Amino acid sequence: MKKAAFIAVILGTASIITAGAVLAKGGPGGPGMRMSFEEIDTDGNGEVTQAEMDALKAARFAKTDTNGDGELSLEELTAQGVKNVAEHAERMLAKRDANGDGVLSPDEMTKQRRSGKMMERFDTDGNGSISKQEFEEASNHMRQRGKGQHRSGQLPEVESEQN
Repeated sequence: MKKAAFIAVILGTASIITAGAVLAKGGPGGPGMRMSFEEIDTDGNGEVTQAEMDALKAARFAKTDTNGDGELSLEELTAQGVKNVAEHAERMLAKRDANGDGVLSPDEMTKQRRSGKMMERFDTDGNGSISKQEFEEASNHMRQRGKGQHRSGQLPEVESEQN
């Protein structure tokens, strides 16, 4: 019972975070959602317009606004987040459950696409461990690769011009 309660708390917390990320993203799709160009280009003319992007955002908002009041409550955000997390978990289980038993073992959880690659990328001197300097350099490199993009909890670096 304690295990089930713990999992419920984790899932609930994740759903709230996910729901916020879905709405904060502001663009098409959301975490785990992969929309094709054709799905976004609703008039099929081979170009995506601002009107099509706005319509997509409005449709996502309306889908989450289950009571139709034009505002998103904590309950509506949580419900959408739970749905997103559940869909992600289903895809994760389907992708990683090598023996098809419906559960993930520690081995199945660690067999990711980039398993072991982090150590290779971060350990630049090849000594088998990551120093604070190597960690900071790798973090700065990742930040530079994603200029203009940031993860929740991180503020983008803003360059200002003074006239």
